[in-house]
Amino acid sequence: MYNKKKATDKPVGKSSGLNHSSSGKASEKHNFPKQNDSKKASDVCPVHKKCGGCQYQGMAYKKQLSLKQRQANVLLGKFGTVLPIIGMKDPLHYRNKVHAVFTFEKGKAIAGTYQEGTHKVVPVESCLIDDEKSDAIIQTIRELLRSFKIKTYNEDSGYGLLRHVLIRRGFTSGEIMVVLVASSPVFPSKNNFVKALRKEHPEITTVILNVNDQNTSIVLGERNITLYGKGYIVDTLCGHTFAISPSAFYQVNPVQTEILYQTAMDYAGLTGKETVVDAYCGIGTIGIIAADKAKSVIGVELNPASVKDARNNARHNNIGNITFYQNDAERFLNEMQEQNAKADVIFMDPPRAGSTQSFMASAISLNPDRIVYISCNPETLARDLEFLKKHQYTAEKIQPVDMFPFTTHMETVCLLTRRK
Repeated sequence: MYNKKKATDKPVGKSSGLNHSSSGKASEKHNFPKQNDSKKASDVCPVHKKCGGCQYQGMAYKKQLSLKQRQANVLLGKFGTVLPIIGMKDPLHYRNKVHAVFTFEKGKAIAGTYQEGTHKVVPVESCLIDDEKSDAIIQTIRELLRSFKIKTYNEDSGYGLLRHVLIRRGFTSGEIMVVLVASSPVFPSKNNFVKALRKEHPEITTVILNVNDQNTSIVLGERNITLYGKGYIVDTLCGHTFAISPSAFYQVNPVQTEILYQTAMDYAGLTGKETVVDAYCGIGTIGIIAADKAKSVIGVELNPASVKDARNNARHNNIGNITFYQNDAERFLNEMQEQNAKADVIFMDPPRAGSTQSFMASAISLNPDRIVYISCNPETLARDLEFLKKHQYTAEKIQPVDMFPFTTHMETVCLLTRRK
């Protein structure tokens, strides 16, 4: 069932500590930062009404946190005490992943974002939540298109070359990846284009041509061609180093991610004796961080590229007590149950749609003492907690974290314990 190769070597080091503070009657003794509300309603993006991406633009940050706290209380309060939401000290320019759509309008190339609910492109020169360096690189690319006579892609006609630009920046390392998403692998004067781009931005460490020749709304295609550098960037999270490829899932707010994952580790209560399952593990971030304090960790992921990245990340971090499997998580947990295997702690980090009852039933069949549920949607979390409550699990702690200031979204870490 799961007799694949283990990541090599012995684990070294521990997750780095955080120096933050939170307040409130129900809060725990974490050291999380108090929110800085120096960003007032006057700090408003000029296109936010057209873009629709930041629903809380123009609203004081304390008010944003208050609204999110109220939403969490209403949706989740019936399951247990909801702790005060953890906000950011500086809630601007936090996104380390920036995506721009390229098109042509009135004889000029424009870069921006899709208007909410449409495929109409709203031109954006700078965004209040994007990494500022990434925005500057996108504008440089827009200017270079004219001198290199490169046409932007037209969704209706299927004509043109450049469709999107994706930029990822390592918060700790400072490494920058530029992904040029094109409709063809033939990119005119690609070496000179990269040279001109790096002349303006020498801090760029890798440039990748991603080929997307399909009639689709999906940004990235399946083929990557490295034009410069190593084809990925490296960043550090909770004391561990992770390689990030163009399509790898990696949280977009590194400051709050450290708080989110450290909270999850605290809730897991690992003592070095536990068998841990990291379901839908992606490139292995949660499992690798948990491996410091667990007896063994099992990571399960269906995407083969992510599994490859996860194994490489474990090896580079000298983690020897973690094993990654390419499999459907629900099927894998059922196979574990059939072999009378047990998990002491299960980490769940599903997409916005939440989990499924069949997956949760598979997780419950392993009788874990604790389930740590990391949710990016309090509505689907409430639905899933209802199911888990009916099956002998109690929500002990519910901690909202503001991962996405100026939007209506937030993440929540929930500790569920099995009733004896």
